[in-house]
Amino acid sequence: MDTQVRKLDYDNIDPEIMKEAGDIIRAGGLVAFPTETVYGLGGDALNPESSKKIYAAKGRPSDNPLIVHIEERADLYKIAAKVPEKAEKMMDAFWPGPLTLIFPKTDRVPSETTGGLDTVAVRMPSDGIAAAFIRAAGGFIAAPSANVSGRPSTTTAAHVIEDLSGRIEMILDGGQAVIGLESTIVDMSVEPPVILRPGAITKDMMEAVIGPVEIDKAIIAPNSGVKPKAPGMKYRHYAPRADLTIVEGPSDKVVETMNRMAAEAEAEGKKVGIIATDETASRYPHGLVMSLGARSNEEEIAQHLFEVLRKFDDTDVDCIFSESFEDAAIGAAIMNRLLKAAGHKVVRV
Repeated sequence: MDTQVRKLDYDNIDPEIMKEAGDIIRAGGLVAFPTETVYGLGGDALNPESSKKIYAAKGRPSDNPLIVHIEERADLYKIAAKVPEKAEKMMDAFWPGPLTLIFPKTDRVPSETTGGLDTVAVRMPSDGIAAAFIRAAGGFIAAPSANVSGRPSTTTAAHVIEDLSGRIEMILDGGQAVIGLESTIVDMSVEPPVILRPGAITKDMMEAVIGPVEIDKAIIAPNSGVKPKAPGMKYRHYAPRADLTIVEGPSDKVVETMNRMAAEAEAEGKKVGIIATDETASRYPHGLVMSLGARSNEEEIAQHLFEVLRKFDDTDVDCIFSESFEDAAIGAAIMNRLLKAAGHKVVRV
């Protein structure tokens, strides 16, 4: 398959390109598109064959639910059977934006889109290209992240090309994703609501709007037989090709331990990667050191996380040692992605 790449300008979104992309979706094809979080791999959410194509293109297990992206809030009520008052308040506060909400589904949404569940995950992105694309494609776009399943999510069109060129019909290039981590996912079909995936919309932000919100602490093993309610709950995600270990503890001890581990790995003939921050990067004499940004700027670290993991793939390192990050604000989302990328391999010092 010849994958077309279309560069777009946010200040002047080309209607002809949008029509072309929309026609592909209506014909059952797939289009990768930018959002404010990461790039999405879009298909017609109401067409079961399109959802099957998404799973096939990603190499993704078909029991992993897809998020339905909408452009108009009114469209939610066509696919959600019940929308509680707390969900309305959440949408008032955070839509459009990086927040996915889970509801009981209507019969319009095929089980192929929801991973066989009777609930549907829905998001209204704030990205201008995403909104124009969803509108042009008919209003309901099923879209996981636009990457091969298990690899780091894509935050640029170049990442999408690397993973999916030849597998899908079109890629809409909108430049670098602003946030760089996938949306927060909250199950609104239960009371109190439960966070299934942390993101830029944090627990504190939500509780200021609707009161108590719980966090799902369950770790579902790959062979558990439990159906995940949200993307990323069951299978290993975001992983670089190299073995990744997170080192957790006081900063000085973390640096000391990572330096020792890096030196030992190099002595064994391994090529080492180090994930650091601007504050600590100069303290690592061993390996290829990459900084995620300033530790004081969690948004910058979040934006660069997947990009750095993919850069390490290009260097053929054998192992990567990473600093950990505080579970505060968006730091919880950063650690969630790092832990999944490392397969929960953590050294505490």
